[in-house]
Amino acid sequence: MIFIFLIGIGGGTGSGKTTVARKIKEYVGEELCEILPMDNYYRDMSHIPLEERKTLNYDHPDMIEASLLLEHIKLLKENKPIKLPDYDFTIYTRKEEYIDFQPKDIIIIEGIFALYYKEICDLYDLKIYVDAESDVRFIRRLERDIVERGRTLDSVINQYLTMVKPMHDAYVEPTKRKADIIIPEGGFNEKAIQVIVEYINMRLRSE
Repeated sequence: MIFIFLIGIGGGTGSGKTTVARKIKEYVGEELCEILPMDNYYRDMSHIPLEERKTLNYDHPDMIEASLLLEHIKLLKENKPIKLPDYDFTIYTRKEEYIDFQPKDIIIIEGIFALYYKEICDLYDLKIYVDAESDVRFIRRLERDIVERGRTLDSVINQYLTMVKPMHDAYVEPTKRKADIIIPEGGFNEKAIQVIVEYINMRLRSE
């Protein structure tokens, strides 16, 4: 029986989740670890006109196709490959092409709702919440959405105030209570990351 070690990394937008995930992958070894981004599981909105898509609340947990993510995690846990959706954030739709995602000894599921869905949380071997000050998270989100997702300054600010912050307070921040480990300062907290890596290595040796 092959043991697949599953890690869930949650936290607010711009908290440093991706940085933490990448550092864990780097330290344990890329040949042993892969990152499964929850952002790839946003629902396809191609059936809705583009202008209407822009007004939807993408920071609500219902916008993630959690059932598909759960199905894929179970397949990976059984050491089976999956067809990972590829999402285009500039037009809010899934691309026609899929990504061939192969299972590895360690799989990190990373996203703002990584610790939200109970059935998914129950599958994790380790649950991590990445914490950061709200102003730091906003600045990081602002930079990312403008540079990577083609947003305007006004649209990012408006979305943050009307959707991102309220949804964070209602759905993301409470998931902190589910975490085994809380990492303050995000990816800059090297000591916390080292402790996590040591724990992962210990668990893998014991299996």
